[in-house]
Amino acid sequence: MARNRRMAKAAIALLVLCIVSMLWPQARSEANSLVKLSRGQTVYVPVYSHIYSGDREHPFYLAVTLSIRNTDPKHPITILEVNYYDSDGNLLKKYVKSPVQISAMASTRYIIKESDKSGGSGANFIVKWRSYHDVNVPIIESVMIGTQRQQGISFNSRGQVIKEESK
Repeated sequence: MARNRRMAKAAIALLVLCIVSMLWPQARSEANSLVKLSRGQTVYVPVYSHIYSGDREHPFYLAVTLSIRNTDPKHPITILEVNYYDSDGNLLKKYVKSPVQISAMASTRYIIKESDKSGGSGANFIVKWRSYHDVNVPIIESVMIGTQRQQGISFNSRGQVIKEESK
């Protein structure tokens, strides 16, 4: 009887091993399908031309870098618009006069100087991009940095998709 129990346990273990090995490739392909692919998006990116410090809300002015990184290893993306808005939603500047192609795995940037105070603490960019292929979505983020009065501060903000382009 003990021998039969051991054989039954071994058979169950072998069965479980077979089931797991059959499901493993499917689980891996499902995990890979979680990669977000798109042919275009409109992305809202918060930026801060200044922040406030202290009880008197003293402005601390910041330089801003908008970074757009094509994360697709095979295909380019095309930047259609990079528009800069102030805290009240007023368009301050259009950075793209004609479409800009970013090669696979390449990046580009747009700069707001520390001396440019026009955006305010609620400024933002709207970035529109597209591709003729389903591609990995780009990383679009802003990096703010300031060094004043023997102080330094830096931080970043990640873009938020507000519209997915239809295929």
